[in-house]
Amino acid sequence: MREPIVVGVDGSPVSLQAAEWSGREAALRGAPVRVVHVATEWAHHIPLVPEPGRWGEERSGALEELLQGAANQVRAGHPDVQVTTEILEGGAGEALVAEAKGAQLLVVGNRGRGGFAELLLGSVSRYTASRSPCPVVVVRGPHPHARGQIVAGVTGRADRSAVLDFAFREAELRGAVLRVLHAWTHPTSTGPGDMLPLVYDVEAVGQEEEALLAQAVAGWREIRPDVELIQQVVRAHPAKALIEASAEHDLTILGAHEGGRSLLGLGFVAHAVLHHARGPVVIVRP
Repeated sequence: MREPIVVGVDGSPVSLQAAEWSGREAALRGAPVRVVHVATEWAHHIPLVPEPGRWGEERSGALEELLQGAANQVRAGHPDVQVTTEILEGGAGEALVAEAKGAQLLVVGNRGRGGFAELLLGSVSRYTASRSPCPVVVVRGPHPHARGQIVAGVTGRADRSAVLDFAFREAELRGAVLRVLHAWTHPTSTGPGDMLPLVYDVEAVGQEEEALLAQAVAGWREIRPDVELIQQVVRAHPAKALIEASAEHDLTILGAHEGGRSLLGLGFVAHAVLHHARGPVVIVRP
């Protein structure tokens, strides 16, 4: 059996949309889907008083109904997809990360029932994206009509090869056009102690960035020559460029630590894209 796709659900509309998205992916990949719900009595682990004992039959029945509804969403349009369900206990983020071991994808909605409505990204989505051992797909809203294009944010650094590996595989699997997008705002250092100029030739730096991108994808072109590839270099903030591109692509793929310094376990660029992307985002850890 192929590695499963794990989808976390909590009954919220966006988690059910994540379940539906998982069903399409499972049919495409020939993979089973494991639908899980993490049930806790308390939204926060505050040891003020002991948690109550096991829930009664009414509570258990409601959770089973929740899982069955999510399983139906997975099978919608794809009745042959194999689906299993399970109720887990503990912290939602930790439980989902544990379930991701041995999975090919972990799928979650961008935010669930908890938290504040004003927040665009929930704590569970952020936690799993920054710690999952497999790629995490964060789904927001209904799935739009497929465009046959995916986009990957690329820095050109060697340690970002996992993003390109995943992106080329996805493009080949889907028969989709792959756009590799490299955005820059100013010259970047090429090594420790490298001095950055205060004044520079924009056109010359742009050519250097294009060469950097070409070098980054050269080997992958040879490995997967059937993938139609578009290389794009833009002078813009990487997060802004990827957010805009997400509106026109079926998937937006980037690294977990994209953007250098960490913000709540994610790079600044990855954090911004997860908050504001207009379609499914895949976070790939090194």
